Amino acid sequence: MSLWRGRAKEPELEELAALAGEASAEAAVALEPMAPVPPTDLTAAAFFDVDNTMMMGASIFHFARGMAARKFFTSSDLARFAFQQVMFRVGGRETHDGIRNARESGLSFVAGHSVADLMSHGEEIYDELMADKIWPGTRALAQMHLDAGQRVWLVTATPVDLATIIARRLGLTGALGTVLESEDGVYTGRLVGEMLHGPAKAHAVRALAAREGLNLRRCTAYSDSANDVPMLSVVGTAVAVNPDGSLREAARKRGWEIRDFRTGRKAARIGVPSVLGAGAVAGAVAAGLAYRKRDRLI
Repeated sequence: MSLWRGRAKEPELEELAALAGEASAEAAVALEPMAPVPPTDLTAAAFFDVDNTMMMGASIFHFARGMAARKFFTSSDLARFAFQQVMFRVGGRETHDGIRNARESGLSFVAGHSVADLMSHGEEIYDELMADKIWPGTRALAQMHLDAGQRVWLVTATPVDLATIIARRLGLTGALGTVLESEDGVYTGRLVGEMLHGPAKAHAVRALAAREGLNLRRCTAYSDSANDVPMLSVVGTAVAVNPDGSLREAARKRGWEIRDFRTGRKAARIGVPSVLGAGAVAGAVAAGLAYRKRDRLI
């Protein structure tokens, strides 16, 4: 039954979320382990959201800034991406057309680019724009799980290829992220399933647990957003980190632990709804293009 006129049917949304989760888990386990020390506790793991949980701000925003400065995209590519990100995240219960457009055009601006090129740029961008954005408190929580012999995974809507870079630099096990389709090492511009967002993250965690032999009751998940309540609900221990208002309320009602590493004005600035992080891509685009124009004038 349709929720509203023009809105996607629940079975279709569930199918897309399940497909995205399965694809993300398959991509994650296909990668070689990144953590320098093999896990000794083989049935427990920790799952960390990235944006505003592990990192200040939105990771895709930081990557987009760096890509724009490197002339990796055209202005029309970037503007289209920024608009779609905002529409996808603002929608709440996404419309059928919105889901289809986000899925089919998704990160279409990478179409024709090689996976190797994106990864190479991503490594540089992490060092330039992201390394100093990691929350020390959240990083310490991840290290606590590693020290206990557990695997630690990032779970994010950011493309899994880029999320993998973050995980590797932090010494984590790996990453679950949005899977971009590629053929012969070149991106097609299509997504596999949908973005790893909301219920899709829960599907990804379940799928990875099944593949890796994890006992979800012994696992822990961390996030800042109420959008991740489905993921937080599938594990035995849920922790709200730098939570938005809705997640803070949900955590209090459910008895979940709350960790807030923000202080004063920084909390007000960074603890914003994820839609602003998505919308900020447009600002990154403008900054990147302005930088390019300035170079031409000098």
